[in-house]
Amino acid sequence: MADKDASVSVCHFDPEAFEGGLRSFFEYRDLGIEKATAGAVGAHVIRAVPGKNSGGDLHTHSLQFQMVYVLKGWVRFWYEGEGEVLLEEGACVYQPPGIKHREVEHSEDVEMLEITLPAQFETQAADA
Repeated sequence: MADKDASVSVCHFDPEAFEGGLRSFFEYRDLGIEKATAGAVGAHVIRAVPGKNSGGDLHTHSLQFQMVYVLKGWVRFWYEGEGEVLLEEGACVYQPPGIKHREVEHSEDVEMLEITLPAQFETQAADA
């Protein structure tokens, strides 16, 4: 059911809006969806920090839904039960709740859209 008090949320591109976040080798641009949905949904654009290589540790997330869509460049993830998966521009991956995964490597120009339910969630280190 729609929230009758919610309003339309519009977020225009601002190259200065990217900030640090969960991973030091990525920076994140909030798209305003968390505020618009009172935290029910999160959406942000993730891009590579120039000159920083991936060093993603194996981890899991406590959430209901997570998907990543590659807007530009490429990224390689490792998923428990799947192994390495290369995602190039236009590729999308659904990451099931609690799956062990890590970012292996990415192109210098990678940009991704990530959508999560809820917007805020816990990340836990995982054993190999």
